[in-house]
Amino acid sequence: MHDQIPLTRDLVLIGGGHTHALVLRMWGMNPLPGVRVTVINPAPTAPYSGMLPGFVAGHYSKDELDIDLIKLARFAGARVIVDKAIGIDLRARTISLKGRGAIPYDIASIDIGITSEMPDLKGFAEHGIPAKPLDTFAARWDTYRKEAKKPRVAVLGGGVAGAELSMAMAHALRGKSAEVRLIDRGTALSEFSETARSQLLKSLKEARVEVIENADVVEVTADAVVLKDGTRVPSTFTNGATGARPHGWITETGLNLYQGFISVGPTLQSSDSHVFAVGDCAYLTHAPRPKAGVFAVREAPVLFHNLRAALSGGTFKGYQPQKDYLKLISLGQKSALAEKLGTAVRGPLLWSWKNRIDTTFMEKFHNLPAMAQPKLPALVADGVRAAMGDVPMCAGCGSKVGRSALRAALADLPSSDRDDVRYVKGDDAAVIKVGGETLVMTTDHLRAFTNDPDLMTRITATHALGDIWAMGAEPQAATMSVILPRMSSELQQRTMAEITSAAADVMGRVGAVVAGGHTSVGSEFTIGFTITGRTAGEVRTIEGAKEGDVLILTKPLGTGVLLAAEMRGLAKGRDVLAAYQRMAEPQAVASRILASEARAMTDVTGFGLAGHLSGICEASGVGAEITLANLPVLRGAEELIAAGVKSTLWDENREGAGGVFGAQGPRFDLLFDPQTSGGLLAAVRADLADEMVRKLRLCGYGAAAIGRITDTPAIKVI
Repeated sequence: MHDQIPLTRDLVLIGGGHTHALVLRMWGMNPLPGVRVTVINPAPTAPYSGMLPGFVAGHYSKDELDIDLIKLARFAGARVIVDKAIGIDLRARTISLKGRGAIPYDIASIDIGITSEMPDLKGFAEHGIPAKPLDTFAARWDTYRKEAKKPRVAVLGGGVAGAELSMAMAHALRGKSAEVRLIDRGTALSEFSETARSQLLKSLKEARVEVIENADVVEVTADAVVLKDGTRVPSTFTNGATGARPHGWITETGLNLYQGFISVGPTLQSSDSHVFAVGDCAYLTHAPRPKAGVFAVREAPVLFHNLRAALSGGTFKGYQPQKDYLKLISLGQKSALAEKLGTAVRGPLLWSWKNRIDTTFMEKFHNLPAMAQPKLPALVADGVRAAMGDVPMCAGCGSKVGRSALRAALADLPSSDRDDVRYVKGDDAAVIKVGGETLVMTTDHLRAFTNDPDLMTRITATHALGDIWAMGAEPQAATMSVILPRMSSELQQRTMAEITSAAADVMGRVGAVVAGGHTSVGSEFTIGFTITGRTAGEVRTIEGAKEGDVLILTKPLGTGVLLAAEMRGLAKGRDVLAAYQRMAEPQAVASRILASEARAMTDVTGFGLAGHLSGICEASGVGAEITLANLPVLRGAEELIAAGVKSTLWDENREGAGGVFGAQGPRFDLLFDPQTSGGLLAAVRADLADEMVRKLRLCGYGAAAIGRITDTPAIKVI
C-alpha cells in the first residue's frame, strides 16, 4: 500500500494578498510534507494592485487583473475558503469567519491589505465606493463604466492612488462628456518632490481632471459630494482613495498594533509567535516603510522560509526592506511617470516598461507549471497505461462506476419475494413498507474533489438527499461514512468537527437528523451518507412517463467538466465557485413542487442527463426529445467542453446512454457530463409544465423545460 505521509500541522493564510499569492506558488513548487494549507479570502480571486489603474482605464481585462486563488490553491495542494475573517482567538488558535465555524490553526499568516472605507463621512457607506478592497471596487467600476450615460466622478484623496485612479477614469470615460474631479483636504500629491508633483499635476490637467484642494468633504449623496462651505460637487460615482486604513477587526485580536496595523519584527512574526503578518496590514517595527506593493513582493521569500521553519523547527531569516524604490505611476493613457530620489520623468516608454513588469509578475500565476501525472514503473501489466490515461482521474460523480458496468452487476442480484421491499431497476432508492408507512432508503458517497471538509460534506449531503427528493419523499434520518487521509489525532478531531457540523446543518435544514456513522483512515478523503425518507402518498419512480409529457430540469449542467478542468488548472475560480454553490443548493422545495404532478422523476448525477433520461425512457417504455438551446448550463462549462476538456467518466456515459442521436456540438457533449448533486429531472403533463417552471424559478431554481417524451424508443436531440 502507498505509505502516505500523515498531516500533522495546519497552516492558515488569511487573505489573498501579493505575499500570500507568491508563497502559495512557492509552496506548490516545494511543499512541506505533513502540512495542511488553508487560504481564507472573501472572493475566489485577488486583484493585483499594480494593474488596477490600467484596468480602470480599460487597458486590461478583469481576468488579466486577477490572481485566481482557486487555481493557485489547487497547484499548492491547499484548500480555499471563500469567506471573510472577522477575528482571531490567540489562546484557542482559531480564526473566526463571517459565514461558517471557526478554523483552527497551528501557524497563521495575515495578508489582508488595507481598506479605503470612510466610516466617519456621512453618506459614504451608502453612496461611496472605497478603492480598497480592490475586488469590490473593480466590480463596481466595471459596471459604472459600461452603463453611465453622463458620468460624473469624484475621487476623494489627492495622493498617488487618487491621482492614478482619477486619470484612469477620465481616460476610460473619454467621449462621454465625463467630468472627473480629484478632491483633497490639503495639498494634492504633497508626498512627492516638487519636480514629480509638477509633472503629475500637468498630467492631471492633460487628462482633464479637475483638482480641488483644501476642501473638506462633509457628506456624500447619490449625486454629489458636499463640501464644508456648502459647495455641491456633482458625482454619481464617488471613490474613496484617502489612504491606508486598517481593517477594524484587527484591533480586537490582542496583537500588538501600531496605528491599527499589526506590528511585526524582522522575522515577520507578530507579538504572538504563531501569527505572522505581511503586506499593507503589517507595520515593520524595525524598518518602517510606506505602504507599497514592492515590499509585499519582496517579503514573500522570507515569509515562505519562516513559515516552513515555524512548522518544522527550523531557523528563521530576517527581512530588511530597501530604503527607497522606483515608483512607476500610470497616467491614464498608456503613459507613466517614473520617480526615485527626487528625479522624475514621464512618457509612453515608461508605461511599456511598467506594463512589462506587471504582466511578467502576473504570468507567474496565469501560467503555473503543469502538474505531472504520477510516474509508473518501467514494467507494468498490459492495460495499465490505458487505464491510467493522460489526465488525473476525476472526483465527485466523475469517479463513479460507468452505467453499463453497474447495470451488468445489478442484473445478477437475486430477486426477492418480500412484499415490504420494492425496487425499480435503475431507480434512486428502495421503497420499504413499515406498518402503514412508506419509507425510502438510499446510500451514496463521493471521492473528494476539494480539500475543504465543510464544503465537501455539504455537497455530498445534498447530493445524497437528491435520491430522497427524486422519490418525492421527505428526509428522515442519515448516517455518515467517512474515510480520512492519514493525519494526527488533533487534525482528525478538527476535521471531523467540520464534517459533523456541516452534515448536521444540511440535514437539520431539511428536517432530518444525523444519527451517527462510521469512519476509517485511507489514502484519500471520501464521504458518504445513508438516508431514509418518509412519504404519505405514492412515491415517484422512473416509471410512468407518457408521450407528450414535458421534461423539466431544475439545475444547470456542467459540474463534471468544471471539476475536471479545475483539477487540471484550466477552469476559472469564479466559475468553479459558482458550480460549488449550485451543487450545495438543496432540492427540497423543488421536490415538493414537482412531486405532486410528476409522472416520473429522477435526479441527474453520475450517468449524466442522457443516462438518467434513458433510465426513465426504458422503465416507462417511451423515448424522448431534447432541445439543446433550452438546456441550462453553468458558466464556463460549454467553453471548456468545446475546448476538449471532459470528465474521465464521459466516454463510459456516452456508451451507457444507449441510442442518443441528432444535433451535435458542445451542448450535445454536456448530455453525457457526469453531474455531482445535479438537478431533478421530471416528466410532467404538458398543460402543467409552464406553471411548474414558473414556480421553480420564483423559488430561486434555474429550472427549464428541456424537451418532451415521445413514443420512439430513443433520445432525439434537436
